[in-house]
Amino acid sequence: MTTILGINAFHGDAAACLVQDGRMLAAAEEERFRRVKHWAGFPARAIAWCLEDAGLRLADVDHVAMNQDPRAHWARKLAFTLRQRPDPGLVAERLRNRRARAGTAALLRDACPGQSLRAKVHAVEHHAAHMSSAFHVSPFEKACVASVDGFGDFASAAWGIGRGSQVDVDQRVFFPHSLGIFYQAITQFIGFPHYGDEYKVMGLAPYGEPAYLDEMRRIVMLQADGSFRLDLACFRHHREKIDYEWNGGMPSVGALFSDELAQRLRTPARRPGDALEQWHKDIARSAQAMYEEAFFHLLNALHAKHRLPYLALAGGCAMNSVANGKITRHTPFEDVYVQSAAGDAGGAVGAAYSVWHALGGRRGAPHDHAYWGPHFGDEEIARLLHERFADLESQHCVAALASDEAALARGTAEAIARGEVVGWFQGRMEWGPRALGNRSIVCDPRRADMKEVLNLKIKRRESFRPFAPSVLREAVADWFELDGDVPFMMQVYPIKAVKRELIPAVTHVDGTGRLQTVTASTNPRYHALISAFCDLTGVPMVLNTSFNENEPVVCAPGEALDCFLRTKMDRLVLGSHVIRREV
Repeated sequence: MTTILGINAFHGDAAACLVQDGRMLAAAEEERFRRVKHWAGFPARAIAWCLEDAGLRLADVDHVAMNQDPRAHWARKLAFTLRQRPDPGLVAERLRNRRARAGTAALLRDACPGQSLRAKVHAVEHHAAHMSSAFHVSPFEKACVASVDGFGDFASAAWGIGRGSQVDVDQRVFFPHSLGIFYQAITQFIGFPHYGDEYKVMGLAPYGEPAYLDEMRRIVMLQADGSFRLDLACFRHHREKIDYEWNGGMPSVGALFSDELAQRLRTPARRPGDALEQWHKDIARSAQAMYEEAFFHLLNALHAKHRLPYLALAGGCAMNSVANGKITRHTPFEDVYVQSAAGDAGGAVGAAYSVWHALGGRRGAPHDHAYWGPHFGDEEIARLLHERFADLESQHCVAALASDEAALARGTAEAIARGEVVGWFQGRMEWGPRALGNRSIVCDPRRADMKEVLNLKIKRRESFRPFAPSVLREAVADWFELDGDVPFMMQVYPIKAVKRELIPAVTHVDGTGRLQTVTASTNPRYHALISAFCDLTGVPMVLNTSFNENEPVVCAPGEALDCFLRTKMDRLVLGSHVIRREV
């Protein structure tokens, strides 16, 4: 047995995974244990959990794989420093980060007190890890592979080809040019300052027009080889010290845009809390359109070189599900695989598989599900409900154990059809940012007012942000204009025009939906729930949103119960236990 611990550390979405002989055993993000969104630093608790779940100790680990290599592209880093002479604070910060990474062995021992470490520690270049995380767990034996994000190891993008266990890089885009930085800077400019807020721009974009696209094309310039360059006058990251916080806590990033961007767009930056005006929506739409132009330009050049029908995609920009859903319409690629943790957390998986295949390991089964996290049995849930009986009684809640699987699915489907908001907590927690039917809140997609109901009862988020449908895989072609496997909610498809008015709660303003396809083989209980709802209503999907309230997705039953009790959720299904409010 060869056991590899994969780690994403010292960056947002710190995470860990365990791979044994090419087979995934466990994976989880640190934020789920720390209860701090996008937690950055060293994923000590995720590491400890992965080992405990697998019944292993630190001494059982043969290799530790980190998804960053400070030595990568060092000549380019040196040349940039000598040529550009950036703020000395920027250089000092990079050196401090490098010293932190050098202490990995000591941090591992701290994470597992009293345990010895015999493993060899490997540094895997950031985009090599991303590309491995996309290709090596995909169903493709041969495919084009692309990684696009902000920055990692002095590069912002890499693309090439995967064959069997080998991934070869054709080309990279290096610092300071980055599609991820462009999108993040526009996100900040529109008034969404938090790390990870880019999805808000993606959700806002359909409400606008691409009125600023000409200006965007002068900010992001496409190159003949498929790459891109930024007009650096609009940015600060290459010459000034930007405030970054990656060391233990919620990550934060200082302003990336310069005053020149406001002049180009002929409007001041929006401050958080200011009203969202139409021009903000137009800027969002224009930025999304520019990202798509650059993204498809890159992919078309990649396809032209290799002429392969398949694409595996990773990196933070691969979370742009709107663009992902258009790949088969705007490029010659016929099928796309985007793994469930496409961002930096997934680099832990890519680092582990990079090392496994460098050791000569064979490819394992493709990852067709994302259920690699903590799990809790009905006995443990029963003990929790007994301990919290007074809390339940104080809110007039009653708990009961479902008599069988069919009764659980049917009773929950009936509650959803009545308009109830249901917390659905099952099995192993999802790996990646999306709730995929094990840590979900589920509702009736037919209710036009369900978005307002959810925001009033639980979510308390911007009204323009859409909710997603979980749909039976066998029904996709009947309801969407495209047909395909989308198990990780990483693509947006157009909903058929005749179906849109039937499911208004999950239909975006532009007639699309960010779907998750559900199969009985990967999640039988969730599939049974949706099937029961379809039997009742004729609609083969439910509205699915993450089980949380302005916090990371719940991990343990106690967190799910706390969220249920402090919100106005109507019903909570914890494993086979059903908790409902009587008033």
